[in-house]
Amino acid sequence: MKSPYKGKTGIKRLTNAFTYSVAGTFAAFKHEDAFRQEVILSAVLIPLALYLGQTVIEQALMISSILLVIIVELLNSSLEATVDRISVKRHKLSKRAKDIGSAAVFFSLINASVIWFLILVK
Repeated sequence: MKSPYKGKTGIKRLTNAFTYSVAGTFAAFKHEDAFRQEVILSAVLIPLALYLGQTVIEQALMISSILLVIIVELLNSSLEATVDRISVKRHKLSKRAKDIGSAAVFFSLINASVIWFLILVK
């Protein structure tokens, strides 16, 4: 079965993709506490990375590690919303899916911490 939303091409597709991305960002900011916290933290850490990183590579690693946390949080939030859409009743598979998503966020935070530590303590 073909999706009616997949027929767009060119500038129209790019415009739609951008609009959906902005809507998703605002929805995450409005409904997800963890996302808001991570955005606020990134607003502090990204300029700090530009200041503390001594090379462009260090700055890029520090900033990309923070952006990775935000990306993983967005994916985790979408997974949680999907699970809740299916059912808000407690179920072991729903718990597993949410716990695995949470673990992904946790490991992205560990990744960012290790990168920042290695760069700053060198």
